[in-house]
Amino acid sequence: MARIRDGDPASYGTLVDRYTSLAHRTAYLLGAGHEAEDVVQEAFVKAFRALPSFRRGASFRAWLLRIVANETHNLVRSRRRRAATELRAASLEPVRADDPAAQAMADAAGSALLDAVRALPEKNRAVVVCRYFLDLTEAETAEVLGCPRGSVKSRVHRAFARLRAQLAEPDLEAVGD
Repeated sequence: MARIRDGDPASYGTLVDRYTSLAHRTAYLLGAGHEAEDVVQEAFVKAFRALPSFRRGASFRAWLLRIVANETHNLVRSRRRRAATELRAASLEPVRADDPAAQAMADAAGSALLDAVRALPEKNRAVVVCRYFLDLTEAETAEVLGCPRGSVKSRVHRAFARLRAQLAEPDLEAVGD
């Protein structure tokens, strides 16, 4: 970071190389799907432009992932608005299109857990993704999502309670048969 601040923009390329994969995984898991690459590119551009406001001694990783999370949130919100506008314009009932991200995750993992995580409310899903899929600390998760650490803890608790309830239901039916 010191070299970048001292006017060596090539050093920023090192950070891009180091964090691209993690940023892409973050965007994908938070809902960007096939648009994750665009989200990551935009996040790196925004991060570069905002480097003067980056706090010395802060975690670049958490700061960047917060930008990625915000860009992903904006994309998801934009998709919903666009879909609602298109439906109003066409005066049609919504048609469920296959979600390529969900399909890829389902095919790769084949897991009820991933489906249950996707069904969580956005705030709870984001916390679970950051903490357990991206292996971020509570502090990093709080910074990425822009919320207090206490909120991270309570959201994880609520998410796990919901996941336990959702995942226990099929087990109970199987035992009853």
